[in-house]
Amino acid sequence: MLGLLKGFVGLSGAIFTQLYLAFYGPSGGGGGDTKPLILLVGWLPAAISVAFLGTIRIIKTPRSEVAARREYRAFCAFLYVSLALAAYLLVVIVLQKRFRFTRAEYGVSAAVVFVMLLLPIGIVLREEAALFHIINNNNNTAAAAAVVDPTDAKQQVIRTPSKEESPASAAKKPTTSRSRALVLLIKRVRGPPRGEDYTILQALVSIDMLLLFTATVFGVGGTLTAIDNMGQIGESLGYPQHSIATLVSLISIWNYLGRVTSGFASEALLARHRVPRPLLVAGVLLLTVPGHLLIAFGVPGSLYAASVLVGFCFGAAYPMILAIISELFGLKYYSTLYNVGNVASPVGSYILNVRVAGRMYDREAKKQKQQGGALIMTAGKGGVTCVGTRCYRESFLVVAAVTLGAALVTLVLAWRTRKFYAGNIYAKFKEANTDNNADAHAVEKEDEVVVPAAGNK
Repeated sequence: MLGLLKGFVGLSGAIFTQLYLAFYGPSGGGGGDTKPLILLVGWLPAAISVAFLGTIRIIKTPRSEVAARREYRAFCAFLYVSLALAAYLLVVIVLQKRFRFTRAEYGVSAAVVFVMLLLPIGIVLREEAALFHIINNNNNTAAAAAVVDPTDAKQQVIRTPSKEESPASAAKKPTTSRSRALVLLIKRVRGPPRGEDYTILQALVSIDMLLLFTATVFGVGGTLTAIDNMGQIGESLGYPQHSIATLVSLISIWNYLGRVTSGFASEALLARHRVPRPLLVAGVLLLTVPGHLLIAFGVPGSLYAASVLVGFCFGAAYPMILAIISELFGLKYYSTLYNVGNVASPVGSYILNVRVAGRMYDREAKKQKQQGGALIMTAGKGGVTCVGTRCYRESFLVVAAVTLGAALVTLVLAWRTRKFYAGNIYAKFKEANTDNNADAHAVEKEDEVVVPAAGNK
């Protein structure tokens, strides 16, 4: 699910581009003015959120093999729609870079994108109708089979002494307030077993979170550095402007493919072969290193391959990292911990993009200026643009090195969690669902044990 949702996020850049060209195309008065784009990004997401706010709710469905297969088919239908949308955007972007589109043609292209975005609503309506039919049938069956058993009306409640009431436990209580405070602090900081619900504090101070956060900062932060600078990298290496625009647009498609592929592939490998998800993240980060090296050495034509590797790997790493957080630390505080994982990326981008790549680029540009090298004046800003392979060589060698280090850190996390992933990490959810559906004759609650009355079967 994370892969699919993040996949649509990956496509959002290409989708916004098509809508922008339709609203403010060649004759729309957009021109080089960025105000229309900022306005579009400002009002459209807010309008969509308000329009669909009422559809967000918890859906309780009957659990059975038939229902599970139906859910899987519906999920695959969402996937096929997203794949069709990605393929259409890929073709349209290439055509728009090769041919000059009119305002009407941009409008038709955006209309097709809009219709494809609405296709999932048809899947939702189909599943809602099927769910309504199943629930009605189950309710009718349950009402017809309901039988009252008069012998099962009474239960005995046996009171058992609590831990606090037993003399043995009283003797073990800390005798001083200092020791009690120390024990309480240790309990609050030390987390439960992996997979259980951590508190926010327990998750933040755990070694697993520290390793995952470090890997995200330097691994995903490196890919963000390449993506954010792709236009300027192409300019420094002498790529034509239309090729640079195509590269930047296509990164959105590779980003989508990485997110969806990693979501499905990692889940399949985990379910069938118990492959730890951190191990797959380490593999993805290692795959990113050649992309950074291609940028660093500026091999002619290599930027196309680098954009594919970097875009795909950035998309592939993100859903798996967020899934790992949910699996290791539970779902109770997942919304907060989810954003802890999200904040690691901009931190890494600031360190590697601003403090490393930005400074090294400016230093090389000043060096070229002093040596009288080829420079392109940045219009209206009074700055300079560095030209040549040396502009990003040192910075992306650093990025490649720290990405390799991030992969090694993730391998350490994979080693630490190998026993956890070797088991069935979803077993507790299945057991909880079975317990809710079963009619238990004995229920244990804190200090009370409820058992059937004598004579009951």
